[in-house]
Amino acid sequence: MSDAPPRRRGRPARDAAPAPTGPGVEAVERALSLLEAFSDDTPRLTLAELAARSGFYPSTVLRLAASLDRFGYMHRDADGRFRLGPKPLRLGTLYRNTFDLAAHVRPTLARLVERSGETAAFYVREGDHRICLYRNNAPRLIRPHLEEGAALPLDRGASAHVLMAYAGAEGVRFDAIRAGQAAMSMGERDPEVAAIAAPVFGRDGRCLGALNLTGPRSRFGEEACAHHAAVILEEARALSRRLGGQYNGPVA
Repeated sequence: MSDAPPRRRGRPARDAAPAPTGPGVEAVERALSLLEAFSDDTPRLTLAELAARSGFYPSTVLRLAASLDRFGYMHRDADGRFRLGPKPLRLGTLYRNTFDLAAHVRPTLARLVERSGETAAFYVREGDHRICLYRNNAPRLIRPHLEEGAALPLDRGASAHVLMAYAGAEGVRFDAIRAGQAAMSMGERDPEVAAIAAPVFGRDGRCLGALNLTGPRSRFGEEACAHHAAVILEEARALSRRLGGQYNGPVA
């Protein structure tokens, strides 16, 4: 049964939500059409105004608005008017940060590869996993292989330790990372792979993600690890500054 209001004799029907032009979920598209009803000139709308702009019955608007409210996308004030909730702002900020991030992170990864001879990557936390957001492979035949977008566990690996340290994990290892030391792992996720990582901070002081160097354990001896740790800490500080953040750890 359609939720669009019936056509009344002698009056044109109100505009309904645009018909989808391809595969999609109708309920999601209806909910998004409510969000698009707001504008700079009309940041708060009554139920009648939302119904008029969306073309839906008020009862349908109320059902959709209840779901949007539960997830933080819409809120109804005490006077009955609706407004956008905090979630669209968060998503907009994430989009902006991600958009700006690649232009800064990829050159940093290229420098890390050049200075270390190993593969460099940038990881972010997503729920119970870490995501390889950007990666620059070393120009060597023997190297770990991983694709951008790959999801890895948060309980193993240098970049995982960095992300968990700034998610509030407790322990000597995490305290050392928060004090400014590079994180290291030797064969934790793969017995033949070693990694070194450091955090990157944004404008609000939040850890945006972890820079990571990885390669075969045979190439991560004591001298190489000391060099790689100094390099990645230096690049992490520089990248944090370019992103408007501040790296609080000691100078390597």
